[in-house]
Amino acid sequence: MGQFILIVRSARVAQWIKNVTVFAPIVFSGFLFVPGALPRVMWAFFLFCGLSSAIYFFNDLVDIKKDRLHPFKKKRPIASGELELVNAIAVFLALAGAVLFFSYATGSFFFLVMAAYFALNVFYSLWWKRVPILDVFSIAAGFILRVYAGAFVINVHMDVWFLLTVVSASLFLAVGKRRSEMTLLTGAGVDVQKHRSTLIHYTPALLDAYTTMFANTTWLTYALFSFLHPPFQAEGKVLQIFTLLPRTLVWEKWLMTTVPVVIYGVMRYMLIIYEKNQGESPHKVLISDKVLLSTVGLWGVMVIFLLYFV
Repeated sequence: MGQFILIVRSARVAQWIKNVTVFAPIVFSGFLFVPGALPRVMWAFFLFCGLSSAIYFFNDLVDIKKDRLHPFKKKRPIASGELELVNAIAVFLALAGAVLFFSYATGSFFFLVMAAYFALNVFYSLWWKRVPILDVFSIAAGFILRVYAGAFVINVHMDVWFLLTVVSASLFLAVGKRRSEMTLLTGAGVDVQKHRSTLIHYTPALLDAYTTMFANTTWLTYALFSFLHPPFQAEGKVLQIFTLLPRTLVWEKWLMTTVPVVIYGVMRYMLIIYEKNQGESPHKVLISDKVLLSTVGLWGVMVIFLLYFV
């Protein structure tokens, strides 16, 4: 039972929240309430969670020596020695094999995405995370593959502007993660080069510039996506009311009302990065910061309401 609990901890269930991007295609394509579509996306989400957990096991096995030098990662079951290496390797192989098998049974293109995600993270753990710029691009590629997995499983098209939004947002989170990690390791007196060699190439000024650049592209690409979204038609009890208004007050791009919420969310996350230095674990920031969590929740409610109920 003790080893099982350690296995669950190593699976990092809390980080499964990153895989919610799999649901983006079904929401923005209008297929959310199409019979049979949501169960398929939920199945894809479940498989992605299993594959991401397998990757976490692989990453912890590869970085076991470096993690022991980290002030927080040294407490992980594999790094601390609590979880036996034989068990960790067995779970990795079994979990990765099972997920890839069921992915192949789900669909050929879906399987290709899952296989690409697996290969991407293997290369990232072994080499690419030591290469400046390529390390954060690998993280962004992982989110893009999540989106395509959700699109392939229900066979829908994804708007290119939304894909650019996902790329920008993931790069923004990745750069913020690097900046907070540098601050954390430096403050703890840890040799940055021994733990993550790429950090010696990222100066604070460079990371600040990257953070600003991707923060701007995140909200700007989302604004373009919402502006180019097909206009709402004056149908239904709610929208028919607007036919009584003068043209000066009529606005067909209602999805753009969510843009200020996105801008506020980006600004709030930057505040957390610079004021509290908590960007090393984006999922923890989202869960622990009530303001940011409420902002994301408000954005989600607005999007679903505008797309499906207005």
